[in-house]
Amino acid sequence: MHAIRERIEQKVGVPNIANLLAQSLSATDLQSLLLEVYRQRAKDKTPADVLRDYKQNRFVRPANVHPQDLHNVEDVFYAQIPDAFELLALSPVAPLGTNSVAASVDQNWTVTTIRNTEVISDATNVLALECATRRQATTKTKGTNLEAVHLAASHRFLRPQFYDKPAFLPHFHMMSLCSAGRDQGNLGFELASFLMHLEYYLASVQKIVDGSVTLAVYITDFHETDRSSFLEKGLLHPLSSKFPQVSIGFDPERVSGKRYYRDLCFHIYANPDTDEVMQLADGGSVDWTQKYLSNKKERLVISGISSERLCSLRRNAQN
Repeated sequence: MHAIRERIEQKVGVPNIANLLAQSLSATDLQSLLLEVYRQRAKDKTPADVLRDYKQNRFVRPANVHPQDLHNVEDVFYAQIPDAFELLALSPVAPLGTNSVAASVDQNWTVTTIRNTEVISDATNVLALECATRRQATTKTKGTNLEAVHLAASHRFLRPQFYDKPAFLPHFHMMSLCSAGRDQGNLGFELASFLMHLEYYLASVQKIVDGSVTLAVYITDFHETDRSSFLEKGLLHPLSSKFPQVSIGFDPERVSGKRYYRDLCFHIYANPDTDEVMQLADGGSVDWTQKYLSNKKERLVISGISSERLCSLRRNAQN
């Protein structure tokens, strides 16, 4: 990126042009400037140019999943959603920095627009904003807010990275959950939320694939002290008793998400002991609402499951 910036600066003859635009102009002025730039660029394009771009730009091509398959999977998701959760239909875009400011993910992992917004690359970041908004409003009217907020959304994500990994999709559908509340001590809020999220996903997957796929849940705790006995009693045992056919255990070797999650996190896999192992869901505890509300007592559990991977599993199970 540094080399590209230097090349552009030499070409236009303006040193530090990125810093000048980012720091010297207000957000609205920068937006107006970029709107005019792209208006002029669009004016010079021909229909043949637009058709060529449509063929070549991986962001705009249709998904490989059949709409009816996706609809069938989403029907199960909607039917299984716990009563505590409210389903939302999200906007395609979110405020600039939604994915990078609280979650500490590089801004280049989102498609930033010229209107000071970004295309949603992860719905949990947006659901976290809505959770923070609702908890803040309730706190102002009722004082200390002990009421939890549970939100869900089925949404299509757009992600610009993975240029060296052609198997990764530029856009894909996910079902996402977000639970926000106040610290109850002894991981009370976190464990209750984990159970709700995991029970929902496992029940939904079993209905979608009709029990023909083996499943595994792996819990990882990045906390500095060993809490495995406590987690076995409060999380693994209740989950195992409800889903005895699912393999449930710890994954102490996991390193992915160590800087992303606050401590506890999980993965759900299909066909875990075969060459066709597939990660279906990921989730964990994060500190985003603590940052938004400047309150260390805030707790937030997020998670998501891939609708399109479940479509693939369902098709394979039916063949």
